[in-house]
Amino acid sequence: MTQPAPVPALSPPPAVVTSAPEPIAEADVLRDAVSSRSGTVADVINQLDAFGFTVNDTRFSLWSVLVVVLVVLALFAFARLGSRLAKRSFGHITRLDPSQRLLGEKLVTIAVWGIAIMVGIDLLGIDLTALAVFSGAFGLAIGFGLQKTFGNLIAGIILLMDKSIKPGDVISVADTAGNESYGQIRKIGIRAISVVTRDKMEYLIPNENLMINQVENWSYSSREVRVKAPVGVSYDSDIAQVEELLLQATFEVPRVLNEPAPKVLLMGFGESGINFEVRFWISDPEEGMSNIRSDVLKRVWQLFKANGVTIPLPQRDLNLRDNAQFQQLVTALGERAEPRD
Repeated sequence: MTQPAPVPALSPPPAVVTSAPEPIAEADVLRDAVSSRSGTVADVINQLDAFGFTVNDTRFSLWSVLVVVLVVLALFAFARLGSRLAKRSFGHITRLDPSQRLLGEKLVTIAVWGIAIMVGIDLLGIDLTALAVFSGAFGLAIGFGLQKTFGNLIAGIILLMDKSIKPGDVISVADTAGNESYGQIRKIGIRAISVVTRDKMEYLIPNENLMINQVENWSYSSREVRVKAPVGVSYDSDIAQVEELLLQATFEVPRVLNEPAPKVLLMGFGESGINFEVRFWISDPEEGMSNIRSDVLKRVWQLFKANGVTIPLPQRDLNLRDNAQFQQLVTALGERAEPRD
């Protein structure tokens, strides 16, 4: 009689291993390092870590959020400190002109912020490959959204490199109504330059506008600016005396330069008098243009009064044609005047 074949023993089913949610690696490392030094601090960290939630395989707790905030603040402080140190260091380099120093500051600032961002990504353990799915759409959105920002950034760097615009220059600006005025460049930022006018109004002009539009820079190659002041005198004035008095008035104003020398030009014979124009030069346009013109004209008025030179009033000559109606009008006016006499 044959014996039945033995039935092989069934192996127990493999145990299902469930992986616990992984906390943020850097938070876990920092927790272990701090806990090994102080038991009290370890208890506080454990209590903070107990409050949290899990997303997929990553656990977020109050402790991990606190670590992220501390890392971001530390990197932000590092970037700000690096930017200030760069500004102070370039400020002591006298071999460079203001535009070169400002360009160096901007480049170092960009490099410091770039390093801070990369270090922050590494410390927080952010996996950039997880964003690969969204990189195309995200990059496209960033490209459209920051197109003007990057354009202004590159335009500002180019302006500093070719030294066409630098802090302290005096340029002409126009407001929204088209009224043109002038102002001094206070600073050149990443996005725009700051221009302060004589009215203490501050214009923020995008760097890109200075690249594509015409800019009138009064102090690009030289700070000397010519100012014109028109003056009229009566026809019975001595032209030579008038020219001498105009030059004397110009030289007596402190801000007027002796070289290039001021000039007086006879511009034409007007309806009421002779038209002259005084042309003189100044080297500090940021101090004002209208005020220096006013000072010269006030001194001209004083010298004209002292030397008997008159400024003409508007004059008109009327020519009346003689005819019958005109004679009747004269006769009627004469008859009305006789009873009053």
